[in-house]
Amino acid sequence: MEGAGEGSAKDRLVVVGGGIAGALLAKSMQSIADVVLIDSKDYFEIPWAELRSMVEPSLTRRSLISHTDYTRARVIVSSATHITENQVFTADGGSFTFDYLVVATGHAYSTPRGRDERIKEFQLDNEKIKSSESVLIIGGGPTGVELAGEIAVDYPEKKVTLVHKGSRLMEFIGSKASKKALDWLTLKKVEVLLEQSVDLNAISEADGVYTTSSGEKIAADCHFVCIGKPLGSSWLHESMLKDSLDKKGRLMVDEYLRVKGQRNIFAVGDITDVPEIKQGYLAQRHAEVVANNLKLLMKGGATEKKLAKYKAAYSMALVSLGRKEAVAQFPFITISGCFPGLIKSRDLFVGLLESDEEIELLAEDDVESSGKNEHPPRDAESDGGAKEVKVKDEDSEPGDEDVKEENNDGDGDHGVDDVLGLQ
Repeated sequence: MEGAGEGSAKDRLVVVGGGIAGALLAKSMQSIADVVLIDSKDYFEIPWAELRSMVEPSLTRRSLISHTDYTRARVIVSSATHITENQVFTADGGSFTFDYLVVATGHAYSTPRGRDERIKEFQLDNEKIKSSESVLIIGGGPTGVELAGEIAVDYPEKKVTLVHKGSRLMEFIGSKASKKALDWLTLKKVEVLLEQSVDLNAISEADGVYTTSSGEKIAADCHFVCIGKPLGSSWLHESMLKDSLDKKGRLMVDEYLRVKGQRNIFAVGDITDVPEIKQGYLAQRHAEVVANNLKLLMKGGATEKKLAKYKAAYSMALVSLGRKEAVAQFPFITISGCFPGLIKSRDLFVGLLESDEEIELLAEDDVESSGKNEHPPRDAESDGGAKEVKVKDEDSEPGDEDVKEENNDGDGDHGVDDVLGLQ
């Protein structure tokens, strides 16, 4: 497809999904194209700040940003329901014509539509933690591990139990990192039960007793579910892109992150079949590649030789363990303690995403980290909420241990494990 060219009407770009990749694209393309951003919520959420917000609710004032505060794109707060060759339809009856389309729907998380509602959700969860003497966490992926760490550090007097159906924590990374996380949690007196599960259809906080698959009884005043969510691709199953989905519901893309078989439709973030761990900084890189390619295409005359190619990243992971420590896995070394904690855990990069004017993550042409703000002390009267991460058993890492591909919320989504440029 040829671009509109200089001096003519702008090309119409529709971005579906307002997570990391979608938000960055909407911002970076706003001066080049007539951009419509379709998202089921009216705000962008910094995903890796989510679990800290459960013990430090005041953080939500900085981690939840209204879409209209960072982009001039037209924001449609609704869910996409269908797509044709040149239109996207939404649940509220809207239809939006495009010259180019980017799908960035990540995983199907159920979050409130409005920013104020999301803040209230965090507040209610925080009140639940504070009023409980014991907490059960179901799921031992990075979300469950990080939530257990946040509670253990900020509320050391509480009894925390983590139940995980796998043989080790966080199967998406190597066994050394899993062992370091387990040792740390054990040191903090978190009880970890492996190779067990809890029937989610039979749990009730009113009972205060939970039964695992092995018959073990767990007493807890409240619980948080930190297990997987499906990909946000169900709306595509009966669309023109149905044959572009693989068996796991991911959009198959080429080296330019263009949906295979399409000339003007791209996909970014967790929704893609790129063989790498799904993480925030990689969703950001996806967005940068696609923004570059869209600009070239819109100028007209761009050949494939000029388009930017995306290469799957090496597997790296950085999982917070409370406020000061973390476990980090790099291609050839795995470390834990205060040093990796300095990289992520202290401020969760929220300060790095801020400047006096706008969120640096969403800078128009370059994604820079210039702010140095630190999080305020935990507000004893504020609040938070938990999300779910899905662990996939596939793909291996290039380092000294086997690493599985993990579907976070990536980009969109969520995942708290999506760390800018580091995880």
